[in-house]
Amino acid sequence: MSPSAPDGAVDRVQRLSVAKALNLGLRAAMDAEPRVLVMGEDVGALGGVFRVTEGLAKDFGEDRVVDTPLAEAGIIGTAIGLAMRGYRPVCEIQFDGFVFPAYDQIVTQLAKMTHRTRGATPMPVVIRIPSGGGIGAVEHHSESPETLFAHVTGLRCVSVSNAVDAYWMIQQAVASPDPVVVFEPKRHYWDKAEVDLDAEPYPLHRSRVVRTGTDVTVVAHGPSVPVALRAAQAAASEGRSLEVIDLRTISPLDLGPVEESVRRTGRLVVAHEAPVFLGIGAEVAARVAESCFYSLEAPVLRVGGFSVPYPAARIEEEYLPDADRLLEAVDRVLDH
Repeated sequence: MSPSAPDGAVDRVQRLSVAKALNLGLRAAMDAEPRVLVMGEDVGALGGVFRVTEGLAKDFGEDRVVDTPLAEAGIIGTAIGLAMRGYRPVCEIQFDGFVFPAYDQIVTQLAKMTHRTRGATPMPVVIRIPSGGGIGAVEHHSESPETLFAHVTGLRCVSVSNAVDAYWMIQQAVASPDPVVVFEPKRHYWDKAEVDLDAEPYPLHRSRVVRTGTDVTVVAHGPSVPVALRAAQAAASEGRSLEVIDLRTISPLDLGPVEESVRRTGRLVVAHEAPVFLGIGAEVAARVAESCFYSLEAPVLRVGGFSVPYPAARIEEEYLPDADRLLEAVDRVLDH
């Protein structure tokens, strides 16, 4: 509670970290719907590895905030059964690299159940996945697996880049009748922003222009959005104007703002932490080439991770796409 708020009241505009915004979003969803429950490894008393679920067990009880065994397939399988009984489970996967034991349950059961039952069995399951690198972690703790899930029909996938979206998108995901995978940028959990708890939320599956520009369109999502914004700021000091678009949703993709922007700039650079090969950038590039072919003044360029296993922490900054690599791509499309 803000010091300026009256006793018992909550300041409706708060400066929140991404992690705290997710926490408050989950609280709001649990307050609004008693069938919402949170489950995962150490989500109870510990509050999760990144403390996103901190205090929820104390306030909502162990029946609604459930510490599970170390078994991701069991977490998702249990969530599917709960959803079939009318609950709305929110599953936390501790780290992105831990989700793969559950991949079979997600692909063969969760994503297909509603279709299999001809719409009779909705699957309102949310899977929260801390995603990306930059925290100096060991193997299996820094992955960008979004393409593997975006390719699966029956799943919805969204990517959080800031505290405002964190607060609203988690609530919108919980309210969805379909399974939603929420990718959270683990290295930006502590980034803060002003969040208006009474604002009109932006639609869940819509991309958004976060910085206007005229020379080059830069598209990013999740942890790559702050990188793109830093690159745009650096470019502005040299007289170049970059328009930055946060995809926010990667399945379904909303490329309307991207296409509109490319028709004005004639140039597109797509950035993400995942390897460039078969990444989200490839789909964006293909779709823009189809819809904006005669507007393009240069080839669409992609900036991302390399096609190698995620490296050891001491060299991860060489692996992760930074503002310099993005600006190099900007130079190439402008020089074409």
